[in-house]
Amino acid sequence: MSVSKQLHLPIKNQILAAMTTAEYQRLAPNLEQVELEVKQVLYKANEPITHVYFPHQSIVSLICTHKDGLTVEAGIVGNDGMVGVSVILGSNTANTTAFVQISGSSLMIKTELLIAEFNRGGELQGLLLRYTHGLFTQVTQTLACNSIHTIERRLARWLLFIADRVQSETFALTQEYIAKMLGCRRSGVTVAAGALSRAGMISYKRGTINILNRPGLEGSSCECYSIIKDEYTRLLSVLSQPALDKGGS
Repeated sequence: MSVSKQLHLPIKNQILAAMTTAEYQRLAPNLEQVELEVKQVLYKANEPITHVYFPHQSIVSLICTHKDGLTVEAGIVGNDGMVGVSVILGSNTANTTAFVQISGSSLMIKTELLIAEFNRGGELQGLLLRYTHGLFTQVTQTLACNSIHTIERRLARWLLFIADRVQSETFALTQEYIAKMLGCRRSGVTVAAGALSRAGMISYKRGTINILNRPGLEGSSCECYSIIKDEYTRLLSVLSQPALDKGGS
């Protein structure tokens, strides 16, 4: 992971973009620009969280690992949120592992500095509390989704989540990785991806997924996608707004 103190990125993280310039500038000197790499572990379950992250283009999965080694994704964090929300709830550890699934830029801050700003009771506190509620909605809805919906509908929902957060209809993911995130067999993902491909909704070649028909993919997804998206929009009121340019070194 490369680190730079020079914040020349426009702020695409929606929590930071929702802050007023005055509030953001108080936080900015403590932010570090980083490039997150695929398969990088930001923190492991039950280990101290020394830094929290505000992704831009990168996507981070919150992973639960069972004793038999099987993994399943509990939640996704992209430019809509912050990785490490447990620290604002009074715990410096989490029961999930934060794992980078799509590389890209992010802003990083030491946990103690984030908590100090949070405890001021300003804009950041309100935004993070609303985001945490939205993340809780995502996690609980994902749990229900994994229990009752078909792999094809879950896959459609998951691909829409990723596309929203990378702000692109094209991204690189292997079927093996998708299977781990959905908590199913790779053969199940192959069948589901094949069905979506034959329907003209996606194309999949050499680890690259292209969404060809977004309305069709939304129609194939379970209702969990719209439930979670609508809740984020209601809570943060920034999901549909363009990111503000607070960049500059």
